[in-house]
Amino acid sequence: MTDGEFRLAYVPGVTPGKWAGVWAERVREVPLRLLQMPAAEVVPLLRNGGVDAAFVRLPVDREALHVIPLYMETTVVVVPKDHAVAAVEEVQLADLADEDVLEPLDDVLTWDDRPGQPAFTRPESTAGAIELVASGAGVLLLPQSLARLHHRKDLTYRTVTDAPQSQIGLAWLEVVTTDLMEELIGIVRGRTPNSSRGRNPPQQPTRKKPPQQRSASKHRHQKRRRR
Repeated sequence: MTDGEFRLAYVPGVTPGKWAGVWAERVREVPLRLLQMPAAEVVPLLRNGGVDAAFVRLPVDREALHVIPLYMETTVVVVPKDHAVAAVEEVQLADLADEDVLEPLDDVLTWDDRPGQPAFTRPESTAGAIELVASGAGVLLLPQSLARLHHRKDLTYRTVTDAPQSQIGLAWLEVVTTDLMEELIGIVRGRTPNSSRGRNPPQQPTRKKPPQQRSASKHRHQKRRRR
C-alpha cells in the first residue's frame, strides 16, 4: 500500500467492479486503485512491490507468493457470424478438426494437443487474432471473458465443452499479509463484514431499555417471585 491507497492489479477479462464496490462500503478510509495490465506483466509487478495484490490467470510461478484459486473460466471458440459453428449452441474439439486455429503469442490456455490445423501466422496478441477471425483467416479458442472483452458485431462465440480451461486466482506476497489483504480475501470469498479475518468489525452498541420498560420488567419479575 502506498499514499493511503490499496493497489489491485487484474488481467484482461477479469471484472473486479463488484468487489471494488464492496471494498468501498467496508474500507471507506482506504481507496482501492484498480490497474488492468497484460497477464505477463502482473506477477513481476507484484514481486517488485508495484501493486499490493493481483487477480492473475493460473498457473503462475508461486515462489514467494500466496495464491488463492477463485474460479474456472469457460472456454469458447470465436467465429464469424456466418460460420457453421454459429448454428449450434456448443461444440467439441473434434468439431474443429478441419479449422485453421489461431494461436496468439499471449494465448492463456495450456494445450497438450492443439485442435484443428495451425493457422498461417501467429498474431502477437489476442486482439490481433480477433481481427484475423473477422477476416476469415481462422478461428480462435480463448476464455469467454476475453471473448466478451473483444466483442465485435460481426463475430460470435460458442462454448467448447472439452477444451482446457483458464482459472483466475488472487495473488499477493507471502511476507505482506496485512489486515487490508485479509479484508480483500474476505470480500472475494464472499464473507460478511462480521466474519472478516482482517480488521475488527465495528461493535454494535448495546441498546438500553427505556426507564419505564425496565421498571415494568422488574415489577413482573418480583411478582413472579412472590408466587
